[in-house]
Amino acid sequence: MTDSSDSVSRIHKRYTLTTFTPSSLYASLAISVVIACVIVSLSSIYYLKSTDNLAVSISITIAVLMAAQFVDFKLLKTDYSKALHISAFGNLLWLVTIIGGLLSVYVFSKSHLSDIYIVEGMLLFASFRIGIYTSVIGTKIKTALAICLVQPLAMFLTFVPVYQWLPMLSDPRAIGFGLVFIFLGTGWTILTDRATGKLSRTHTFLQAYVAALTRNDPVEMETMMEARSQPSKVSTFQILFKTKNNKDCRLVLPDVHPGPFHPIGGSNITYLIYKNLNSSAMVMHSVSDHSLNLPSKSQVEQYLASLQKSSTLQQGFSCTKPVTVQVNKARTVGLLFGKTAVLLLSLSPHGMEDVPTSIKTELEQYGKNRGFERVLIVDSHNAMGEEISKLDADDLLKAAKSNLDTLVTKDAMPIEIGFANSEDLKIETDDLGPGKIAIMCMKIGSETFFLGWADANNMQNGLREEIANHFSKNGYNLLEICTSDTHYKS
Repeated sequence: MTDSSDSVSRIHKRYTLTTFTPSSLYASLAISVVIACVIVSLSSIYYLKSTDNLAVSISITIAVLMAAQFVDFKLLKTDYSKALHISAFGNLLWLVTIIGGLLSVYVFSKSHLSDIYIVEGMLLFASFRIGIYTSVIGTKIKTALAICLVQPLAMFLTFVPVYQWLPMLSDPRAIGFGLVFIFLGTGWTILTDRATGKLSRTHTFLQAYVAALTRNDPVEMETMMEARSQPSKVSTFQILFKTKNNKDCRLVLPDVHPGPFHPIGGSNITYLIYKNLNSSAMVMHSVSDHSLNLPSKSQVEQYLASLQKSSTLQQGFSCTKPVTVQVNKARTVGLLFGKTAVLLLSLSPHGMEDVPTSIKTELEQYGKNRGFERVLIVDSHNAMGEEISKLDADDLLKAAKSNLDTLVTKDAMPIEIGFANSEDLKIETDDLGPGKIAIMCMKIGSETFFLGWADANNMQNGLREEIANHFSKNGYNLLEICTSDTHYKS
């Protein structure tokens, strides 16, 4: 289990920009070519004051650009797409510097436009390459310094006239700015790599993170996360139902939390449990957080194997009718199977982050005091929101305790179960995990109730109410619709 409840959110916030890239290598290639054309055009027209053979200069620069991108790919021994992405962003920095020089003439009322901005942009491009090569790709600093000027200098030499090479490149201001940029790029990469201390190198962690997200290669990231994880004992509760045709369906409440993020460890644990139980399970979100992530595939396999070693705690053929209690925003739905209560907690449509473990602890103790053998608590996870406030947490506790008090007074009735999933439906959508959707119908006494489930990370606020209204208009009673909080999809 990973050792920090908010580690995933910190990782994503810290490294969001490292995964911001154009949609494909062709997009990056097109972007870099277009930007190169603009760089040559603006430089020739406004800085160099020479438009002779502009079309030829642009053509040669594009050819040199593409050749330099291929050289980068070979020297760095990385994906060709990465070489193109780096080229696109680097050329964009160069273009911004050139445009900044043009704007400075009007902003500061300068009488002369200095060609130093062309050199500054080129050297800024070079320093950017140092930082990206060392942090994202893992190139050694010496190698990065040696090749940082390959692409920008090659382009510079193609569109700047030969007689201006020496004056522009020997300008003291250009040399000064260039050394500052190179120094800052080098200093940044050294300091950031040491920022995490002796536990691990920042860049090694970043490279593993990028490999997992962009190449679907989790090995390095899982190795690092497993090394920093701690063993923990968890439980998984199942309520197994038998249908009339003797098929199984289950409500499953695992203490492990989906995550940390796809494709690492237990990010897809909800679907794996679902498949492990013959695709006839609703894998609910327990009251847990990211401190209970499974950090690697080996831990996931160990956990799944443990599901086969389950023991029966109680059996029966009856259940109480559901009880729904609403306190302000907080809503709880309760069912009682023998002496085991199941509570579904929700703030929908207002939403919240994961239900805190303090609520689970207090409700389990309250249940014991009221004579329940156990209280199973489901975080419906069906509306997006911020970390739960104290007021809302108190309302959830009040609603849940009132629910338990009412369940004690209810009579048990015979129960019949129907279950259906979407295995045979061609549902394709970006925000559903591979388990897709399922529904359970419970006939308790003479009434029927429905429970919906989606293998999804969460629900759009208000969607639960829209579905519930649709059921109500058609004469059906929807108890709740829950998501699994899968981290396979966002």
